[in-house]
Parts: sequence; C-alpha cells; structure tokens
Amino acid sequence: MKRADVEEFFRRLSAADPAPETELAYGNVYQLLVAVVLSAQATDIGVNKATRLLFQQVFTPAEMLELGEEGLRTHIKTIGLFNAKAKNVIALSRILVEQHEGEVPRDRAALEALPGVGRKTANVVLNVAFGEPTIAVDTHIFRVGNRTGLAPGKTPLDVERGLERRVPKHYRLHAHHWLILHGRYVCKARKPDCPACIVADLCRYRDKTPGVAVTGGVVGPSDGI
Repeated sequence: MKRADVEEFFRRLSAADPAPETELAYGNVYQLLVAVVLSAQATDIGVNKATRLLFQQVFTPAEMLELGEEGLRTHIKTIGLFNAKAKNVIALSRILVEQHEGEVPRDRAALEALPGVGRKTANVVLNVAFGEPTIAVDTHIFRVGNRTGLAPGKTPLDVERGLERRVPKHYRLHAHHWLILHGRYVCKARKPDCPACIVADLCRYRDKTPGVAVTGGVVGPSDGI
C-alpha cells in the first residue's frame, strides 16, 4: 500500500471512530492485565462473562492470591485453557506483590517476565493502560496487515515491525484498536465484508466480496469489487 493510501486508510478509520477502546472489561491496570492474559485463544465476550463477578471481588494481586488458584478456576472455567491460565495469573500476581509492590510495571521487559505474558499482552497493557503507541498483533491485525497490503509479514513480529514503520505517528496510539475492530467486524477471516468497508478502495486484497462498495464513507457501485 502506498504511503498516501496508508494515511488515508487511517484517516477514515479515525473519522469513523475517533477514540476506540478495548472491548475487555476492567476497572484498573491489574484487572486489565489479568483480562488480557485470560483472552489468549478466547473471545473478549467470553472473558468479560467470566470476569464479571471475579472483578467485583478481586482488585489487586494480593486479593487474587487470597482467592487462590482453585477459587480463580471456579470463575474462569468457561474459558479455554483455564487451568493453565489460573496458574499463570496466580504466579504473576505473586511476582507483582513480591517484586513490584503490587503494581503493574510500565516496562516491557518486566511485563514479559511475568508468567503468561508475551509480547502481544505486554503491548496491549502498555497501550491501553499507559498510553504508549504500541501495536499488539493478534490474529485480526495479522490478517488485516497481510490482506490489505498495509504491512505484509510472515510472522506477527514482522507485521508489528511493518506497522511501526508505516503507520503515521499521529495515528499510532489508536492504530492497534482500529485494526483489531476492523478485523473483528469488517475484514473477517472467512468472508470479509468488503461492501461495508470504508477503506475497500485502498485495500490490495484481490478477491473482494462482491456487492455495494463504500468508498471514503460514501456508498457507490462496486465496480467489480
């Protein structure tokens, strides 16, 4: 995708949703960290259902340790890999209490040293909680980056590096959420909703879903796309 098209791509996403937010429910930075860890290979909706009661009684790492691994499992048993996730959440909570005075660190290396926290999770926390312009490449962003030609790459890290190079700085803070939401609701895996896509004319995807195209927010004939 050409540089001018990248600028226009994000201008349109920004105009449609100026202040995008994560769809995970949380009340503080610690709860956000836990929610993101739980969201691996799970939907935000599923995580929110599981944490609704949990986050009413657990606000800090110390309170999570009081709840214990068995107690945590009873809350999150509807989420995939809940046994492993429960172990990781208890382990990371202990580290936060013992090494970080119960606070979530604003440091990538320290975050990635926590059990169950990889680069993607660290990027989400740094972006959402601390306002850093990081881009966490999940399956949606990986797909959008490759399918549109925005930032092609063979691995999530390739796509992340490509986006860091190509996304204009003034759009970097919210780029993560715009791309996730676009991939989740428009540029879907099995059948992208190209007729409803506001950036379809900028996209390099060849096999666009036929229908009525939306160009720059204006509905018009599809002209073969």
